[in-house]
Amino acid sequence: MKFFVDTADTAEIADLAATGLLDGVTTNPSLIAKSGRDFMEVTKEICALVDGPVSAEVIALDHPTMMKEAEVLRKIADNVCIKVPLTVDGLKTCKALTDDGAMVNVTLCFSANQALLAAKAGASFISPFVGRHDDNGFDGLDLLRDIRLIYDNYNFETEILAASIRHPIHVLESARIGADVATMPPAVIRALFKHVLTDKGIEGFLADWAKTGQTILK
Repeated sequence: MKFFVDTADTAEIADLAATGLLDGVTTNPSLIAKSGRDFMEVTKEICALVDGPVSAEVIALDHPTMMKEAEVLRKIADNVCIKVPLTVDGLKTCKALTDDGAMVNVTLCFSANQALLAAKAGASFISPFVGRHDDNGFDGLDLLRDIRLIYDNYNFETEILAASIRHPIHVLESARIGADVATMPPAVIRALFKHVLTDKGIEGFLADWAKTGQTILK
């Protein structure tokens, strides 16, 4: 499974990229606004921090303006992935951009039928929102299962990008289902490292080492 981080905080991205765990980054208008920085500037900086796809979202809702915005965004860096909403105009834009060789992330997916449409439009990634689906009384993981089944039935190349990941169990279950990518906030990635027995093991090793009075660095 590929790991993307869902943030526009460049310090967090740089720190996590140093672990070798990051395969890409997703952003959205809300995350850019939270950063308090210029949209183009922060997106360019993020693209320089990772080799993989960096999702940059269009703001327009109509196809012609989406295409104009995408043209600007594509000039930022070669690893920009244009993010479009799952609407008729969004899928028109997806089709046109993928035909022109661009990466496209179709976002705000809440049904398997929507995911089917995105795959037929040639999306590079489909972003089903697991946590937000749960918030509204549905099962976000069941949505992933349905999409995985449909995509496998027809050998679609669109990658399933599990989004709105809230905690490590979402990551684990998304991996079990076979999602190609999970995008998550930095705090969720860091939580994946945590286990009480790891912490206790380190504590025990250090206590035993201190009793020896030795040091590795002379």
